[in-house]
Amino acid sequence: MSAAPGIVSPVRPHPLSETGRLANIVTTAELLAAGFSAGQVRASVRTGSLIRLGRGVYAPAELARPLFQTARGRLMLRAAAALTPLGSGAAASHHTAATILGLDLLGRPPAVIALTRASGSGSRRSGAGTSVHIAQLPPEHIDRSLGLPLTSAARTVADLARASSFRAGVVVADSALRRRLTTGAELAAVAAGCRKWPGSARAAAVAAFASALAESPLESISRVAFRDCGLPRPELQVELGDGDRIIARVDFYWDHYRTVAEADGEMKYDNRFEATYQLRRDARLRDAGYEVVHFGWSEIYSNPGQVAASIRAAFRRAGLRAAPPGPAA
Repeated sequence: MSAAPGIVSPVRPHPLSETGRLANIVTTAELLAAGFSAGQVRASVRTGSLIRLGRGVYAPAELARPLFQTARGRLMLRAAAALTPLGSGAAASHHTAATILGLDLLGRPPAVIALTRASGSGSRRSGAGTSVHIAQLPPEHIDRSLGLPLTSAARTVADLARASSFRAGVVVADSALRRRLTTGAELAAVAAGCRKWPGSARAAAVAAFASALAESPLESISRVAFRDCGLPRPELQVELGDGDRIIARVDFYWDHYRTVAEADGEMKYDNRFEATYQLRRDARLRDAGYEVVHFGWSEIYSNPGQVAASIRAAFRRAGLRAAPPGPAA
């Protein structure tokens, strides 16, 4: 065995095997078994060669410090430290796994670390700042990132969809598909495997509704709002033109009504050039016979019925324009 990088005894080095955990995280028991004394562990923490991550959980400084440089790395270290006492049948999950995977969430994630463990695996103790869920964890539902076990993208989507609103579930599901971290078939398969669990019907509905073409949380919640308000399902990311010329790629399009809806994020038109370009683009679309409706986050989140009413008004205008003229007076 070789000495663990970054663990330097102030008296003499002791051999320590790789633990297989993120940043070679070790427990007090493992250090003592490897030949360290309690005093040497305390001295290594004082000198900074060993970093204490939690009660009885440490990591070599040279491996842990690079992770402390990013928010994602710090979260991974917190999750790995919280998982250590739970044993091998546990993984980071829910909002913690989603954040580590880079998935979009609706709203700020809770500060607590979310973990899932199979019933009967490992210690039953969870530390402060952690939330432990008890559920089945088949091997195919677990991925590893740098030695950190976490639920797969598809399982993470299912867990969040079961525990949250349909709208929040669609945000994370669309994000997972868009980032190609899972597929529609995988989402459906995991949801089907959880069909007897609380919230499983919502997870299945989210899996069926999710789309890789939604390019942002704003577009995801817009799709849900359209559905809830009884609008026909639009096409997403459609290129529209006039003859052989492409005018624009639009967020939402209803071909039957020749109507476009654009979801305007806060940063979408953040300077005069972009705003002017948008006005000209809308004018070209309208000249080509399309109705155009714009809305922002606050409207679709807080008052989706008003947005739906604007879109229905555009449908009516398109219908009147397409109707043949009446008899001459």
